[in-house]
Amino acid sequence: MTSPVVAAVRAVERGEMKQTEAVMGVSPGDVEDLLHAKMTDDSSAPVVAHGVAASPGAASGRVCLTVDAVLDAEDEGVPAVFVRPFTSPADEVAMSAAAAILTAKGGMASHAAVIARGWGIPAVVGVETLAIDVAAGAARLGDVELRDGDPITVDGSAGTVMLGAAEVDEMAIPDELFTLLGWADELRDGRLAVRANADDAFSAQLARQFGATGVGLCRTEHMFLGERLPLIQRAITDGGQAALDALAEAQVEDLVELLAVMDGLPVTVRLLDPPLHEFLPDHPELVEENPMLGVRGARLGVLRPELYRAQAKAVAEAAARRVAAGGDPQVQIMVPLVVGGPELAHIRAAVADELATFENRLGGRSIPVGAMIETPRSALAAAEIAVWADFMSVGTNDLTQMTFGFCRDDIEAKIMRPYIDHGLLEANPFETLDEVGVGRLVADAVVAARSARPGIEIGVCGEHGGDPASIAILAAAGVDCVSCSPHRVPVARLAAAQAVLASEPG
Repeated sequence: MTSPVVAAVRAVERGEMKQTEAVMGVSPGDVEDLLHAKMTDDSSAPVVAHGVAASPGAASGRVCLTVDAVLDAEDEGVPAVFVRPFTSPADEVAMSAAAAILTAKGGMASHAAVIARGWGIPAVVGVETLAIDVAAGAARLGDVELRDGDPITVDGSAGTVMLGAAEVDEMAIPDELFTLLGWADELRDGRLAVRANADDAFSAQLARQFGATGVGLCRTEHMFLGERLPLIQRAITDGGQAALDALAEAQVEDLVELLAVMDGLPVTVRLLDPPLHEFLPDHPELVEENPMLGVRGARLGVLRPELYRAQAKAVAEAAARRVAAGGDPQVQIMVPLVVGGPELAHIRAAVADELATFENRLGGRSIPVGAMIETPRSALAAAEIAVWADFMSVGTNDLTQMTFGFCRDDIEAKIMRPYIDHGLLEANPFETLDEVGVGRLVADAVVAARSARPGIEIGVCGEHGGDPASIAILAAAGVDCVSCSPHRVPVARLAAAQAVLASEPG
C-alpha cells in the first residue's frame, strides 16, 4: 500500500495538488509510520502483557536481564531485549546496544522511556505483571516464566509484549518524506523552529539528518555513563580539584565533537541535573525522601558552585577550540530547575566569572546563559527570572509532574488508564500537553517573560516538543522553538508547519 506521504508528494509533482495542500493533508501519524519498524500484518504471536507504549517501533530478541547479558549478545551479533524493573543511567551502556527495552515500572517521562525515544529504540514500560529475579536469571510475565536467552518481541507502538520472535517489518524511509518536510520548512518560514535533544555527536548527527536546526537540550549528566560514571560520582562526593578537572576535560572532548556537528547552529548545554538516587545509589548519606524534588539542578549549583564553574569552563573551552579550528560554535548555557530570579542571578555570577576568562579565545563571542522553566513557581516567576536570563526553555516533563503532583516514574501504569477510561482526563498529560493547567502556565510565562524582557527567546525542550497536539498548543502560546528526540524531529517539522499555517488568517 502506498504511503499517504508518497501519494501526496507524487500528486504535487503531477500538478494535482499544491504544496500547502500536501503539507496540511498528511497527518503526523503518517510520517511516524515511516520512521519505525512495525509488526507485520500477519503476525500471530501471542500477547502476554500490556504496558505503556513508551517508544514506538517493534523488535524481537533474546531476553537479557543484566547489562553484561546485553553486551554478550551484542558481541555475538544477536539482538537483545533488555528486561529490567526500571532503568537508571548506569544501564545506558546496555540500553544503547539493545534492540528493545522492557521495564516493570515507569511511564512516558521515565528514564527508560525518554532514553529509548531519544535513541529510537522500541520500549514498553510500566508492565505491572512483570516480576524480575536477576539473581535467578528469570522473570515472570503473569503466569509465564522467562529466562535469560528466551525469545521475546516488544511492540513499543502498541505497548504490547509477545512470546517468541514475531515477524517485524524493517523500516524503509522513502525520499518523498524529505521532499514533503522540505516544503513544510519553507512554508513555516523560520517560525517555530524545530531542534533536537541530543547529548552527544552521534545523536546530533542523526538530528541534523532528520532536519533539526540546532540542539535545544544537551543533558550533560548523560555524558557520564558506563565507564565514565565514576567521574561524576567523584566530582559530587569528593569535589577536589582533580575530580573537577577530570569532569571538565571529559566534557570538553564530547562538546567539541557535538559543536562540530552542529556548526553554525544553536546548541543549548544544560548544566548538571543528576537525580542523586540515579547517579549515586550507593551513598546512603545522600539518600532523599523524594529525590526528584531534592538536591538537583540549580540547587546542586548553589550548594556546590565549583561543579557549575567547572562545567562553564568546559563549555567555553570547547567553544574556544572550535573557534581556533575555524568553526562557528553557537553554544549557550542553561541552568536547570530554576525557581526564581535571585537564584539564577547567584548561579549566573559564578558561571560568568569562568566565561570571562575566555573572552580573547572566543574572538569577542559571548556565551548566553539562560534558565530552564520546570516548576510551577518558575513559570509564575517568569518575569523575575527573565531579568537575569538571556533565553528560557520550558521543561514540560517536570512541569507536568509538579503541576499535577503525578510522579512521572510511577503514576502512568497505576492510574492513567482508569482516569482516561472514566473521562477524568482527556489524554495522558505526559504524552499530550495539558492545555488547562500546564499549557496555561506556559502561555502565562511567555507573556510575563516578554513583558520584562521583550524579544527573549523561549523554547520548549520536554518530549511534548515532538507531540503534534502539544506543538499546536505551544505554537498558540507563542514559543519560538520546540526540541524533541532526534527520531521525532520529522514529525515535529510537519506538525510545526501545520500549526503555523493553521494560525494564519484566511
